[in-house]
Amino acid sequence: MKRVYVNEELCMGCGLCEVYCAVQHSKSRDLLKAFKRETPKPVSRIKLLQEKPVSFPVQCKSCRDPLCVSACLSGAMHVDEKTGSVIHDEERCIGCLTCVMVCPIGAVRINPNNSETVIKCDLCQGSEIPACVKFCPNEALTLEER
Repeated sequence: MKRVYVNEELCMGCGLCEVYCAVQHSKSRDLLKAFKRETPKPVSRIKLLQEKPVSFPVQCKSCRDPLCVSACLSGAMHVDEKTGSVIHDEERCIGCLTCVMVCPIGAVRINPNNSETVIKCDLCQGSEIPACVKFCPNEALTLEER
């Protein structure tokens, strides 16, 4: 299974991973239109932590035995059999937030545009390379099979 890995020595905390993640998940998928014209504003599925001197994005690692999947009351969190990625189905989500509470790395968050559901990294489903990896200027993020 492929996952995004961070080289903390190369991450400079610029936040472009968050920006391009939000753009990838926007209606237009256009940087200017997404932030200037869309309502609600697009939201990044990852969160950049800046614990000086180290910065790194927190994103779903699709754990081998994901607690969010086993804790999900509605089945909205599930493992994609093809990719092995943990996927969140917003339509099935009942907003109980159990997944937020059990995620050991804090990768599942309350959706700021809709507090009745959650958001998490989906590795930019449908794209060969996640936007955060593709646009990282320092190549601090890599998509690897380990």
